[in-house]
Amino acid sequence: MPFHQNDSLRYYSFDIFDSSVTQAVFTRRGGVSPTPWAALNMGALVGDDATNVVRNREMAFRALGRAPESLYDVWQVHSADIVRADAPLRQPHLKADGILTDNPDVTLFMRFADCVPIVLHDPTRGVVGLVHAGWQGTVSGVVRAAVEKMQAWYASSPKDICAAIGPSIGAHHYEIGPDVIASVKQTFGVESESVLLQQGGAVQFDLWQANRLLLEQSGIVQIEISGLCTACDTHNWYSHRAEKGRTGRFGALIGLNARD
Repeated sequence: MPFHQNDSLRYYSFDIFDSSVTQAVFTRRGGVSPTPWAALNMGALVGDDATNVVRNREMAFRALGRAPESLYDVWQVHSADIVRADAPLRQPHLKADGILTDNPDVTLFMRFADCVPIVLHDPTRGVVGLVHAGWQGTVSGVVRAAVEKMQAWYASSPKDICAAIGPSIGAHHYEIGPDVIASVKQTFGVESESVLLQQGGAVQFDLWQANRLLLEQSGIVQIEISGLCTACDTHNWYSHRAEKGRTGRFGALIGLNARD
């Protein structure tokens, strides 16, 4: 089963990845944050006490057997920028929405509340990646940029890369306006019909299908989609849209396991 329990913490793991990586998307359950961030809030900029956020993050890392000091995260800004993490974070956060590493001593970490977590692994080259894709990152092609950097920095071949699209807002909860529709059409062209869904007089954006298309256009064929909608299940997930902004952020992480 994709869901796992470690004491009070509940998390989701993808089936597509092998045992050479540790990976999880943590639900909101099992942490120390009070309402409205209850309970495993990983977001430091949503009003929760910073002490709670640090404790929640440490609990999550230790539940997966990853050292908290191995963390590398970024200042997420809805861009298509990718950074290379050659060592754990020791300097101020860089602004980016994708992180790559080939170092087992680094654990990649990001925060979400409707945007799409995309996890990447090239077992041939020993590389992992984590991507944050909201509508802006999606139409900017952030996941395509991550794949391109995997090729340029680590000589990855797309055919070797496994990709997973995690819990995030489903199209049935994601109505968009004219400006976003225009941006989607500019990015996807004739493929726009498959990612823009008509529901009565509204238009909905399918972020899962859109990022699948971008991955396939990049040459990736091994793709898993969780199919879990954050707005449908606020018992397990934070949802910025469903909770009208008064909510926390759940965390996703991936790290290479050290080879014997």
